[in-house]
Amino acid sequence: MEIDFKGIKVIGFDADDTLWVNETYFRETEEKFSKLLEDYETRNKIDQELFKMEMKNLELYGYGIKGFMLSMIESALELSNNGISQATLLEILNLGKKMIAHPVELLDGIEEILNKLQGKYRLIVLTKGDLLDQERKLERSGLSKYFHHVEVLSDKKEKNYRDLLEHLNIDVKEFLMIGNSLKSDVLPIVNIGAKAIHVPFHTTWKHEEIAEPEQKTGYMGINSLKKILQYL
Repeated sequence: MEIDFKGIKVIGFDADDTLWVNETYFRETEEKFSKLLEDYETRNKIDQELFKMEMKNLELYGYGIKGFMLSMIESALELSNNGISQATLLEILNLGKKMIAHPVELLDGIEEILNKLQGKYRLIVLTKGDLLDQERKLERSGLSKYFHHVEVLSDKKEKNYRDLLEHLNIDVKEFLMIGNSLKSDVLPIVNIGAKAIHVPFHTTWKHEEIAEPEQKTGYMGINSLKKILQYL
């Protein structure tokens, strides 16, 4: 579905898996975590229990690598009936630290896109996760020069977006959100009257999976971020 973007003045970009690679590293770390615990349970069971632990801890730790690290440690203790060795716990901790220290891998063409949009629109980053980690990734990415504002939200629900747009004095009808998650970046935005572009990433965290509406209203989907230049 094509959308009329003529009235757009401000564009919000999601960060993880929209500006740079993120979910891929979580999947790789989960595989390494499963190998460390293969003496205690099957791969499938380990994956299931880790996800359950993440969901249980989400309200306590929020989104991001640090909460994921703590959930891995707690899952390891439960799956091993507290029999996991200190050495293995240290390995799990180091898995998380490696994720935090991982170089930022920009998605294809993102800097070219931002460079072309910068003079035409006010660009902002709206992401969720750990504040320190997201600030660190933005600095490493070299993209901060393109954005007027960066906001790390505790969650991406309708109220979060509505409150932020009001705080930044952005008219909802002049706002466009671009992101990879229907659940977090698209549907809440169109529900408050703004527009969105959905650019799926090749892998999605189970918590972010949601069925696409039969009728797209207020947003359009594209398979490559570079295609947004055809519309903006």
